Amino acid sequence: MDHPNLIMAQRIAQAASALEQKRTGHLPGSVTVVLSDDILVVTLHEGMTLAEKALAKTAVGAAQVQHFHKELFSNSSDPLRLEINRISGRVVREAATEIEPKTGSVVHAFTTGTMVQVFLLTDNSPSAEE
Repeated sequence: MDHPNLIMAQRIAQAASALEQKRTGHLPGSVTVVLSDDILVVTLHEGMTLAEKALAKTAVGAAQVQHFHKELFSNSSDPLRLEINRISGRVVREAATEIEPKTGSVVHAFTTGTMVQVFLLTDNSPSAEE
């Protein structure tokens, strides 16, 4: 990623983190932003509250948490879309979210009509391998 895109990604990460805390009352542990051509992927690590993590331990609870985050994102992503536009100068045409209940990561994908597949990887340490 070149320097202007790196700075832009950092600014989007800061905005996503602040807006997530404002929207849910929960500050993510960290935020990763991948910006490439017409795709922006924002991953909120440790994006679930303790209550959501407890609920997600069952299949039914995990489905409820996933549904909640999809509805929340659908109904309240406009401020983040506006910040992305302000920071990048580009308009978000499409957006989707996915949550991984086992890890607590929340992924927001903003595209311009492109299919996005997101894979969350473990770190490279031997203890992270399963």
